[in-house]
Amino acid sequence: MQPSQSIANPFSMMINPEAVLKALERSDALAGLQAQVFRPLDKPLLGSKMPDDVVAYDRRIDQGRSN
Repeated sequence: MQPSQSIANPFSMMINPEAVLKALERSDALAGLQAQVFRPLDKPLLGSKMPDDVVAYDRRIDQGRSN
C-alpha cells in the first residue's frame, strides 16, 4: 500500500499506523497550528484553595438541594 493511499483510507490508522504517524509528522499544516489550553471557568483548578466565603456559599447551596 502506497503512503498516499494509506492516508486517504479512513481505516489506515488500523491498517498501517506508522505511515499515518509519519505523514502527520511531515504535515506543514499541522505544524503551523497554534496550541491553546482552555479550562472551564465554572470549576476551580484541582488543588487550589477556595476562599472561605465561597466554600460556605457552596455548602449552603448544596445543603439546600438535598432538602
